[in-house]
Amino acid sequence: MKGLAAFAFALFFAANAAAFPRLGEVRVDELPKEARHTLRLIHSGGPFPYEKDGAPFGNREGVLPKRGRGYYREYTVKVPGARDRGAKRIVSGRPGEYYYTDDHYRTFLRVLE
Repeated sequence: MKGLAAFAFALFFAANAAAFPRLGEVRVDELPKEARHTLRLIHSGGPFPYEKDGAPFGNREGVLPKRGRGYYREYTVKVPGARDRGAKRIVSGRPGEYYYTDDHYRTFLRVLE
């Protein structure tokens, strides 16, 4: 029965992979230059180019670790040639905790400094 239970769990997991998001990792020097620039702005306290930079990020997608309301903040990563803010962001938690998304919060990479 163990084998059957493991098989059933594997099928459930495969069918519901979005319910079990995984975070990859990326080193700072592997980020696009625009993301590295945004990190430098965060470290220095700005000034930020977009009014919404520094706004609370609610993690409604549930991809990042669950934390209390207001824990995360989001910052825009400028997309050259874009007419709007685009899909790239850096999301910060406590000092030294940063996440990068290039697909508007569907997936994140933990930034390793």
